[in-house]
Amino acid sequence: MKTLSLKPAEVKKNWIVIDAERVVLGRLASMIALRLRGKHRPDYTPHVDCGDHIIVVNADKVHLTGNKVKDKVYYWHTGYPGGIKERRAGQILEGRFPERVIEKAVERMIPRTPLGRQQMGNLRVYKGVDHPHEAQQPSPLDIGVMNKKNRRS
Repeated sequence: MKTLSLKPAEVKKNWIVIDAERVVLGRLASMIALRLRGKHRPDYTPHVDCGDHIIVVNADKVHLTGNKVKDKVYYWHTGYPGGIKERRAGQILEGRFPERVIEKAVERMIPRTPLGRQQMGNLRVYKGVDHPHEAQQPSPLDIGVMNKKNRRS
């Protein structure tokens, strides 16, 4: 048996659209990270970007279990002394850019390397049901039906 190692020109990328409505955030993010890295493919090559293009719609309707809506805190620093800032997950979901919750969850599951940053470029998240990628003819992937724990009411 020979080991198959893809070259970047040999990779065929698919377009996938995922509806995040009522889907648990962590389970959604782990499935997206798996598909972005290409680990679902039989010809997975660790040093090549062989993942799919992922489109996530309804990011504002994602579900957080337990008390995470009010307890989960996102921190960042402004760069100035004493410049630590924080925002709760509920504030972000109700705010102007609710798609950042999904982006941050997936980003923390992808390696922090140049290849990981390239793979994160294949993720597009939208808060509504509309997206501008209809020309790519994305195929739908329903994560809610894969496991009954993935979807909450």
